Amino acid sequence: MASSRDAAFSIICESSVRTICFASDDTVIILGFMKIISWNVNGVRAAHKKGLMDYMAATDADVFCIQETKAHLEQLSKEIYAPEGYQSWWQSAERRGYSGTAIWAKREPDSLEPLGVEEFDNEGRMQVAVFGDMAILNGYFPNSQAEGARLTYKLGFNAAVKQRADALAAEGKTVIVTGDFNVSHKPIDLARPKENEGNPGYLPEERAWMDSFIDGGWTDTFRMFDEGPENYTWWSYRGGARSRNVGWRLDYFCVNDASTQRVRSSVIHPEVTGSDHCPISLVIDG
Repeated sequence: MASSRDAAFSIICESSVRTICFASDDTVIILGFMKIISWNVNGVRAAHKKGLMDYMAATDADVFCIQETKAHLEQLSKEIYAPEGYQSWWQSAERRGYSGTAIWAKREPDSLEPLGVEEFDNEGRMQVAVFGDMAILNGYFPNSQAEGARLTYKLGFNAAVKQRADALAAEGKTVIVTGDFNVSHKPIDLARPKENEGNPGYLPEERAWMDSFIDGGWTDTFRMFDEGPENYTWWSYRGGARSRNVGWRLDYFCVNDASTQRVRSSVIHPEVTGSDHCPISLVIDG
């Protein structure tokens, strides 16, 4: 039977997603968790008007990654780029009102840089942030577009991301690749797979790359905890798709296989509105 002291520590642990405590006699060990949010906000200024910053504060995330910012830093209010308790870093596209990624974090990363490939950096597609032994790749993967007009560009980006992620993993880091991958990997990941087999986001070449990525040493963390259908992160604004849950799972947290034991939870949050995507969260040993 657990002692009253052990029970008290159990209550402390259950009340916090940030720390876990173990009591053994007079010894207490505290292990930190890192909470990471990822969200394609479909325009950070528009999302701000719909409560983005309030949501970020409520999550109390250690790192908050967004994609499709559609903004440059000089276009943003201090409330967005410098909220209380956070610093932010922005990788904007050269083209105004297009693409872009950003990260808010409670502490400054040891390093933060773009992917390092000009044709992708020009569109603000990727940020690589290193926090100690953990690397976070925050990406807005290209849309392959109608009839695969940008499929070659997308597959080139995908290959560059995997190369960078593999290199970081080879250094012994825990590597997290997150963001809007702009692909539903398997039929279970979208509501109407048959009808969408020739559409961007579900092209055979896109799904084949995702197969090769997962088979090449990476884990889709959501599927570690939930193998069921009807789990989506994007819904069209047309025809009441969200209310009917006719959606696609396009947003992921993937980690290198060697780091899966550090993952504590990976969750989709469809109840959170403010974009055509919903946020996803990862809790990992920090």
